[in-house]
Amino acid sequence: MQHYFLGIDNGGTVAKAALFDETGAEIAIASETVPFSAPKPGFAERDMLELWQANCRIIREVLQKSRIPSKLIAGVACTGHGKGLYLWGKNERPAYPGIVSTDTRAWEYPLRWEKDGTAQTVYAKTFQKILACQPVSLVAWLKDHASEVIERTKWVFEAKDYVRFMLTGEAYAEITDYSGSGLLNIRDRSFDSALLEAYGLGDLYDKLPPLVHSTDLCGKISASAAQATGLVEGTPVAGGMFDIDACAVASGVIDEQYFCVVAGTWSINEYLSRRPVTDGNIMMNSLFCMPEYYLIEESSPTSAGNYEWFINFFLDKEKNEAAEAGLSIFEFAERMARHIAPEDCDLVFLPFLFGSNYNPEARACFAGFSARHTRAHMIRAVLEGIVFSHKTHIDKLLATRTPPLAVRLTGGAARSREWVQMFADVIGLPVETVLASEPGALGCAMSAAVASGTYRDLREAAAHMVKLGSRFEPDSAKAGMYLKKYKLYKDIADSLDHSWKGFSPQTPSTELPS
Repeated sequence: MQHYFLGIDNGGTVAKAALFDETGAEIAIASETVPFSAPKPGFAERDMLELWQANCRIIREVLQKSRIPSKLIAGVACTGHGKGLYLWGKNERPAYPGIVSTDTRAWEYPLRWEKDGTAQTVYAKTFQKILACQPVSLVAWLKDHASEVIERTKWVFEAKDYVRFMLTGEAYAEITDYSGSGLLNIRDRSFDSALLEAYGLGDLYDKLPPLVHSTDLCGKISASAAQATGLVEGTPVAGGMFDIDACAVASGVIDEQYFCVVAGTWSINEYLSRRPVTDGNIMMNSLFCMPEYYLIEESSPTSAGNYEWFINFFLDKEKNEAAEAGLSIFEFAERMARHIAPEDCDLVFLPFLFGSNYNPEARACFAGFSARHTRAHMIRAVLEGIVFSHKTHIDKLLATRTPPLAVRLTGGAARSREWVQMFADVIGLPVETVLASEPGALGCAMSAAVASGTYRDLREAAAHMVKLGSRFEPDSAKAGMYLKKYKLYKDIADSLDHSWKGFSPQTPSTELPS
């Protein structure tokens, strides 16, 4: 009998559910935007119960679209955005609105901990730089500004762990997500009261759920969740995983031979290693969903979300022309960019709309405008700027190890052959695409396939469920030209460093792409 697996992916603004069969074929998908609010500068919050209701609706929609009987779904698993914070109260309701990973309210805490030595103390256990959007910073902010929220909190969740809790009624902390929280002792793979005390958060220890792994069985669909979603009561639910792990697994990155690059709202650049990188030059080490590996990560919110924003704000006329030509606006825009040779585009775009990998106060901008520049030049500059930002991260990763056999690319950029070729040319490495429209959902569905007993482990699941697309070799004739443009990009970003303090703090946009 054919078995099916449901993957549920809750990103920063969009909730998605996708059903896969044992070969990784996508049977049906549903999605819904879950907007967030910015009640104050730097805040990015969402209603946790609205998020749960949205998940119920998309699960029902997937079941309806697929026409697969719910009883044939052998397992369910969740993934979602990392960082952020979802607090469940002692009264069995949310203790506070959910906080998504673009929230910057706690920006002072990493600076404070760096200055007073806390960051250096905890690094020996966490192996990562502290970020304002991590749970550790957000909890510290709440303790100082709304202590009653912490007092009434029963469980500290990440996004996907909250959704799994609503599906099963059982509270767990899946280790890949919590290893990116700042709250977990990565060295010892455990929660650590001494680590929490170092932040001044010792009273948080009892609010952290029991730790589990990605492929562990973490409960079953409850009666109430079955009624709300249409799933069968008793269906196994796996631990699931952090979305960057899910994308890696769905890309077949299950050993140290490849890099995984995700070009979405966030620029995610990562590889697997049996040892953490602890020289302080890498942003984050976390625990991978295959316990023998660490996930070595460089990331920032500087990727394809900038391109979606540009198209939405500047290409209204082109949207109409694209519709008349029977093309998507992205296809139409990339045709425009194709008419501008890379050596003829001297316009530079810094993709810092939602944050930066240079300076937390930096903003997006175009540099080098002249009267000859057109929208086509601007499109090419946006595409190039996003790739240059990825290269900034990838160069840091390459400084820690030998080059990979190839880069496996997912996200919006992977849908454009021209853009994928640009990645290969700029990075100087072969780039392979992945045949998965929703790699996050596929990756966590693979953990459900293991937890349900269909596959022995994630390696076996990957052998059956991962499908690769095209391979793009770097064009050596363009290497010198792109290197010169990349240097100009970095020079402009560096030269503006002193200027950003003149701008007011960024407020997260409620129109942020997913």
